[in-house]
Amino acid sequence: MPSAKAKTAKPAEPRSRDADRSQLAILLAARDEFAQHGLGGARVDRIAERADVNKRLIYYYFKSKDELFLAVLESTYADIRTAEMQLHLRDMEPAQAIRRLTEFTWEYYIAHPEFLTLLNSENLHQGRHLAMSGRVQEMNSPLIETLAEILERGRSEGLFRGGIDPVQLYVSIAGLSYFYLSNNSTLSAIFGRDLMGTKALNERLSHICDVVLGYVLRN
Repeated sequence: MPSAKAKTAKPAEPRSRDADRSQLAILLAARDEFAQHGLGGARVDRIAERADVNKRLIYYYFKSKDELFLAVLESTYADIRTAEMQLHLRDMEPAQAIRRLTEFTWEYYIAHPEFLTLLNSENLHQGRHLAMSGRVQEMNSPLIETLAEILERGRSEGLFRGGIDPVQLYVSIAGLSYFYLSNNSTLSAIFGRDLMGTKALNERLSHICDVVLGYVLRN
């Protein structure tokens, strides 16, 4: 006769896997909907249709559109932080690590335009969703700790100047890429240049790396 433990444990697995799949499908559909229409223009009906689930299931898992938007933001940040960890920056020489993080940030933003549009939407709402997150600061802390360690190693080896704030440096790395890409339509119109052409993108990445490394390296 099967034990009580076997009776109760096994049937829960398929239900758990189904729940995980449903939540993932909802998050992916919501990411696309929010990226395309922003928080204000997004519709839960369309998210349900994209995810091929009943709308009531969305509210069961995420309670409200605002909570779903926060879950999408947290998932989006988790994705980029996970990708950054896979760079193994601590294993590189300090200057190489700074250059690689700079290149990665640029490349990731280009490959994931939804990341930029989601951030644009959250900034329109003054960051109020991320302010309520219990996860986002924890997710970002390891990157800043890694960057601080790289900066200190570079300083102790006589390569980097001292007194560099890792948060300020990362904001600069992100900002140099983010502003260019999120404003490329207006910038292209203003300067009469195709700023998203291959040559222009390569020139921009080279410029960003020169600016960042020019700041951290000792003269």
